[in-house]
Amino acid sequence: MSVGRFVAFEGGEACGKSTQAALLAAALDAVLTREPGGTVIGGAIRSLVLDPSTVGLDPRAEALLMAADRAQHVAEIVRPALDAGRHVVSDRFAGSSIAYQGGGRGLPVDEVRSLSQWAAAGVWPDLIVLLDVPADVADARLGRSRDRMEAEPAEFHRAVAASFRHQAAAEPERWAVVDGTGSIEQVAATVRAVVAERLGLTP
Repeated sequence: MSVGRFVAFEGGEACGKSTQAALLAAALDAVLTREPGGTVIGGAIRSLVLDPSTVGLDPRAEALLMAADRAQHVAEIVRPALDAGRHVVSDRFAGSSIAYQGGGRGLPVDEVRSLSQWAAAGVWPDLIVLLDVPADVADARLGRSRDRMEAEPAEFHRAVAASFRHQAAAEPERWAVVDGTGSIEQVAATVRAVVAERLGLTP
């Protein structure tokens, strides 16, 4: 039995990850999932971490919660699907922890990466698609109603974006940067072309 391929979408707030992940998963007949919140346990973690009423959450505690979500996500959804030969498309994975808790919160990046690797137990995306969107475009897309992460100040989001770009530049064989400012159809077409070129999968 063939092993499935794992594609993760990364990027800052309002970059179009959820939309593009859903479109690619449908095209590949893949399992669509997300972090945080891809499992019931993860859903509880997502509610806690993203609720605007959550205050005083220490950055290390936040990183540990994200790692707990990832461990459950891999054990319950990602690894079983891959082992069964299914492709998996995830809206966020470890790159987000490195960008948000490392870049944004200022935690040691190597420690956040090691924590994510431990939580993922050897599972890592075959391809990571970074949807790159300028800060002003993302801000306009968000509107006024924002969750706890979306409501962080501009300098936080600039640090997150810089971390994503640094990760992509450091590992170009695994990451692909896609301009997320085009129409949904244009971005989806670019993503499909990248997936075909990198993984040999033709949606």
